[in-house]
Amino acid sequence: MHWNGMLEVITTTETEEDARRLARELVSRRLVACAQVSGPIRSYYWWNGSLEEAEEWRCVMKTMSYLYTRVEAAIRELHPYTLPQILAVPVQTALAEYMAWVQENLLEA
Repeated sequence: MHWNGMLEVITTTETEEDARRLARELVSRRLVACAQVSGPIRSYYWWNGSLEEAEEWRCVMKTMSYLYTRVEAAIRELHPYTLPQILAVPVQTALAEYMAWVQENLLEA
């Protein structure tokens, strides 16, 4: 399979409200075609030398690789965390019609 340029960008937030706000804003800016908020999830991680445990909400967004730097900048602008998780996962393959829909609902390259 050949990579098609589509990405899932994933971040987590402390509250559902923050995740919803990020989702709405990035979709409204047409940086992502859709965003899905799920949770709560339980996260375990090291922060400032301590093992932390937190309830978080996950936001998964669909976009294309040419918009990644703008998506990242928007998340950093809007995210309340000092160091937000921002992961871009390449979508190896996707339903052609769905990928076309994603591309149709984004800013032009």
